[in-house]
Formats: sequence, C-alpha cells, structure tokens
Amino acid sequence: MMKAEEIAAADSMTLAAHETIIEPNQAWLRVDWAQLWEYRDLLALLVHREFASKYKQTILGPAWFILQPLMTALVFTIFFGHVAKVRTDGIPSVLFYLCNQLGWNYLQQNLATGGSIFTTNANLFGKVYFPRLVVPLSVVLSNLFACLLQLASFLAIYWGFVLLVPGAMHGLHISASALVLVPVLYLGTGALSLGVCLWMSSLTAKYRDLTQVMQFVVQLWMFASPVCYPLSDYPVKWRWIAEINPMTAILESFRLCLFGIGTLTPMSLVMSIAGTLLLLLTGMLIFQRTERTFIDTV
Repeated sequence: MMKAEEIAAADSMTLAAHETIIEPNQAWLRVDWAQLWEYRDLLALLVHREFASKYKQTILGPAWFILQPLMTALVFTIFFGHVAKVRTDGIPSVLFYLCNQLGWNYLQQNLATGGSIFTTNANLFGKVYFPRLVVPLSVVLSNLFACLLQLASFLAIYWGFVLLVPGAMHGLHISASALVLVPVLYLGTGALSLGVCLWMSSLTAKYRDLTQVMQFVVQLWMFASPVCYPLSDYPVKWRWIAEINPMTAILESFRLCLFGIGTLTPMSLVMSIAGTLLLLLTGMLIFQRTERTFIDTV
C-alpha cells in the first residue's frame, strides 16, 4: 500500500497537471484571438441573450426592427422631403431615408447598447473570468441580425416600388455585383461602431456623466452625416468637412450599391477606412488598459 506522503505527492502532481493559471495581459494591443475562439460558445450565448432580451415582453417583438425604421422614414419624408424640400438625388423619399437607416441604425444601436459595457456588466466581470472583449463583440453581432431584418424589409419595399410605381424608379437600379459589397459595408460599420463602443465603455467606466454627453454627440453625429440629405447637397468648397466623417462614405456607398446613385470620392473612402482603423485600434488599447483596474472604480 502507498504511504500517505506518496498519495499526497501523487494528488499534487495530478492537480498541477490540470492547473490553469490566469494572468493579466501585459501588452495593451495584444489580442488573444485563440482565447476568444475558445470562448465562442459564450459569445454565441451572449449574442442570443442580447437579441432576445431587447424585445422580451413586448407586444410586437422583432417586428419593431421593421416598424421603427419605417416610421422614422415616413417622418423624415414629411418634414425633410415635403416641408424642408430636401433633395434626394431622384430617389423616392421613403426609399432614400430607409436606405440611409440601413447603415446608421446599425451604428446607433451598437452605440446605445455597447457604450457602457463596464458599468452594465460590472457584477458579471467581478465574479468570473473570460475575455472582456467578448461582450462588445456580442453586442455588435446581435444587432447585426436586426439590421438584416431591416435590409430584407427594405428590399421588399424597393421591389414594391419597382412593380407598382415603375415611373418612380426611372434610372435607379440594384446592381448584382454592387449588392455583393453590402456585407462589406456592414462589416465596416460594425468595426467603426466597435471602436467607438470600446472608447465609450472605457470612458464611462470612470466618468458616469459622459453617458449623457455621448448620447448628445451621437445625435449631432447623425445630423453631420448624410442621413437626412445626400452629400451632393453640400457646397463643393465645404464638402471636405463631411468627407472627414467616417460614416459619410458608408452611407453614400449604401445608396450607390442599392440605387446606382451616390457621391463617393476617394477622399471620403480613405478617411472612412483610416478613421475606422484608428478608432478600432486605439479603442482596443484603451479598453484593455481599463479592464485591468475598472472593477475598483465602477
């Protein structure tokens, strides 16, 4: 029979073989993609939770994903199209504003739910370890499903115009090759919103009142983007100001893909890509720095 010392040594060796050591990430910009892949089941669970909880105990449920942009488009059509007489580059007003919301709503929903990751998940972060980047990723992915429903409703209304009001769609067309680029536009919007969410979450973890400021900034951002008007309405000498905005190229690209009409310049495209990468990389930096000590300040 084995002695007590031998049994204890064998047990300690067994425990050491199955021991997992969790250490803080020493590099701010080092993203452990292998670890994120290991937690893919948790990511899928959080995506389902975000999607299901948003419209839980509601009368219409996911139908709000379709009704909300449609009602917004009707309001914009009345006030901007008929009262303010804003041009829409020959696109029917309802379709113009529905198309603009395909990109903008995705960004806005991500910022609304992902701008306070640390404060809303403080209890969860304080109890169990997992890569914190999983949570903002789940927000961006869950909102993508809502946007796909909005895209489907837009295409249904688009073809309704084609079949029922053929004169209104003169000179407008959906290019099959350009339509393939729509997922790329959603990817760019998701990356841009993820970068902004990482910044917002890191700042609001310490300064709670910035949540109100961010809501105001998002509203200003919408009016600074070609959501209610096309970029072609901008005076040429001031157009460079709008092109600095990363969302300008994305919104104009949506119209270019879905209608064949859009003001997309090399400068706006370069500024959109550069701004997205800058916000995403710096957002990861500040997010990983904040996650080390946020539990002491939240």
